[in-house]
Amino acid sequence: MADMKLVVVGAAGRMGRSLIGAVTAAAGCTISAAVERPGSPAVGTDAGLLAGIGELGVTVTDDALQAFVDADGVLDFTTPASTVQFAEYAAQARIVHVIGTTGCTAEDEAKIDAAARHAVVVKSGNMSLGVNLLAGLARKAAAALDEDFDIEVLEMHHRHKVDAPSGTALLLGEALAAGRGVDLAAASVRVRDGHTGPRLPGSIGFATLRGGSVVGEHTVIFAGEGERIALSHSAEDRSIFARGGVKAALWARGRKPGRYTMADVLGLSD
Repeated sequence: MADMKLVVVGAAGRMGRSLIGAVTAAAGCTISAAVERPGSPAVGTDAGLLAGIGELGVTVTDDALQAFVDADGVLDFTTPASTVQFAEYAAQARIVHVIGTTGCTAEDEAKIDAAARHAVVVKSGNMSLGVNLLAGLARKAAAALDEDFDIEVLEMHHRHKVDAPSGTALLLGEALAAGRGVDLAAASVRVRDGHTGPRLPGSIGFATLRGGSVVGEHTVIFAGEGERIALSHSAEDRSIFARGGVKAALWARGRKPGRYTMADVLGLSD
């Protein structure tokens, strides 16, 4: 089978550059196009030079739709508004759409669901193997431990991150809620300030830290009477997310249109 032709959108960003490198290093795929927004100074430059890996002979373009038409899949770690637009393009082209974008609203998710009727969509709050294993462990622990154990999710990211809690924290929250058999929206506590009163039994708390250049730190805490269990993951390099995105694209090739997660990619769904 010929190499899978992949488009990297948001090519000039930190994740975009990492994705270009990951595709180039992986077997079974190749960069067919790199896309940036109209007016970006990166448009017209070589994608390989942009990523610091040498010339690839692929010029950064601002014509996303044409890039999608000529490709087998797209790697998208951009913004919710851009992702919704790219989902439409991927559906028109009937290609694989790997989405690592976080901060999507319920309306955004509905549009992505609609696109998944025609495209193979793999979307996850985190593409790394370690985080998805953590989510699986957290779900099992939440199911095994009753409400005598309070659950808190602590996360820290770099100062430039714009959404909170992080997509990974919410991914973990969904796994915890599934383990407990509750609705996350109803159980989650996102903010504590002032005289809050005692902790509500069965709630799932989130704490968000921002600063410096932290790639990603996540800890799930189960706090009981006289004992505490902590499950943690530290991301030291964003290339782990890029490699996971490439793995997801290769897994999705040839599958039926629909919505999938990294748990499906890694065989962790049950």
